[in-house]
Amino acid sequence: MAELNENNLRTIVASFRAVEERLADPQITADNKRLTELSRERARLSKTAELAETWLSLKQQIAECETGWQNEKDAEMKGELAAELKVLREKFKTLSDELQLELIPKDADSGKNVYLEIRAGTGGDEAGLFTRDLFRMYTRYLDSEGIAYEIQEFNETGVGGAKEAILYVIGSKAYDLLHLEAGTHRVQRIPATEANGRIHTSAVTVAVIPEADEDEIQINPNDLRIDVFRSSGAGGQHVNKTESAVRITHIPTGIVVGCQEEKSQIKNRAKAMKALMSKLVEKQRSENAEKYATEKKAQVGSGDRSEKIRTYNFPQNRVTDHRINFTAHNLDQVMDGRLGDLIGALVLAEREAKMRAGEAAAAT
Repeated sequence: MAELNENNLRTIVASFRAVEERLADPQITADNKRLTELSRERARLSKTAELAETWLSLKQQIAECETGWQNEKDAEMKGELAAELKVLREKFKTLSDELQLELIPKDADSGKNVYLEIRAGTGGDEAGLFTRDLFRMYTRYLDSEGIAYEIQEFNETGVGGAKEAILYVIGSKAYDLLHLEAGTHRVQRIPATEANGRIHTSAVTVAVIPEADEDEIQINPNDLRIDVFRSSGAGGQHVNKTESAVRITHIPTGIVVGCQEEKSQIKNRAKAMKALMSKLVEKQRSENAEKYATEKKAQVGSGDRSEKIRTYNFPQNRVTDHRINFTAHNLDQVMDGRLGDLIGALVLAEREAKMRAGEAAAAT
């Protein structure tokens, strides 16, 4: 690892404090766009600045302890200072490693809200049942992390499953914790609909789409077809009473979005428009293949929904993430929303991959 630069770390701490000061300015709080930008910047810098401040303080403590040890004449006191110095240096080494990882450049989408889309793939009714299971898994995980979300859409199947479930996940941790969930999730188990006890293999696709900023894309109203209908399923809290649910079709691309979370048709339309903007921005990124590949090259996996990223094997109570060869035999707990270890391992692997890529680039 490259050596940490003290001046750079002081700059990070100063930048964080400057952002906090601007956030306290009444003129900033009155400007929603600027407030959002600065809040995102604060969230991006917060942990790095905290680690940097601790690192700088610890480095000063070590210097003072070294000076005391060198000048101390009493043998017993010198021994105590030597022991203290050893502890401080061990802490400093651990902190330096953590700070190195934290300093790796984050994705441009870090800190953004996201749309988490879960859709049944191959496997018929069983794929629909597993879609509902993944929906439950993710909502329980988000609840445990204190991350807010809204159910944008939830379309049920006739056997208790779901064709698709779309969550709007809110907060500075949304993208950072969920972006590596994108891909194909494979399940191996005996379905509830299986009469002969055979193990079936089915698949569900997950997409994680960062929320677009208001100025990222312009949509021509003439390109839209807007339909309204009655809410249904887990997202509809006033089922079959009013036509408040909204579906918007972007005619040039064929992209369809909907929302049935709110009782107000106007609010559902506004939320659906935000989702459409995000999907159109994501489509533009994907079409610009060379740029997209460059931005994502250091990630763990491509994030392509066709890529099989994880297998959930129920007979063996095993979950395996194929990108980092992570295997655990606590599938029952994972399905109950205890995703912390798995997601933590993915995030760490991505950071280390980015660090290796950065070091390789610096060496050339």
